[in-house]
Amino acid sequence: MPPLIDLATPVTLLVLIGGGEFSFGETREIDERLVRAMPAGRRTVAFLPTASGSPEYAVHLGKYLRSIDPSLETINIPIYRGRDARRGTNLDALLSAGMIYLGGGVAHQLVDTLRESPADLALREAAANGAVIAATGASAASLGLHVRDPRGAGRFLPGLGWLRNTVVETGLDPTHDVPLRRLMSLPDVRAGIGIPPRAALAVHAGGTTEVLGDGQVAFFRKE
Repeated sequence: MPPLIDLATPVTLLVLIGGGEFSFGETREIDERLVRAMPAGRRTVAFLPTASGSPEYAVHLGKYLRSIDPSLETINIPIYRGRDARRGTNLDALLSAGMIYLGGGVAHQLVDTLRESPADLALREAAANGAVIAATGASAASLGLHVRDPRGAGRFLPGLGWLRNTVVETGLDPTHDVPLRRLMSLPDVRAGIGIPPRAALAVHAGGTTEVLGDGQVAFFRKE
């Protein structure tokens, strides 16, 4: 049975996706669950391209999500740098969405832009007020206490800290869990989650969890 997660911010549903190509249907089961969980009457998906820097990502995601539910509208929220994370129109779009989807890319771009920003506060407020929060790849990893810095081996960054004393490794290869163990070696980390591609960890209000998609999610705790 998946364990409880110690959440540092209240959520209604937070889904951490280990990776996978949605265009090839690799995350279809997960994405259908996301769509079903959206609040009634709030059918807008706010896409954050921060980790990838690509607005085209939202176009492709929106077309794909409409194949699941034609009523959905996906909008790109243009947060690429710090000043974008303070712009009122972007914050309003996050707060009104039924789902906020943090696309994959590189962790440092997301963390450097969002950490302790008005946009991060808006994301947390939206999560507490019923919006589904989905994050994939590097974005999912960035919600932990720390995240690996892709700019250098053995380098780590402070994450967004949505999970208290917990780190997340996405794209997990069960035969090579060294990256996750290195994250867990940091002194303030008490738990680690490893999520392979095509799998996701759904975190509900209160920290209860369930595994979605294909593959096994790994959980580690320090004694």
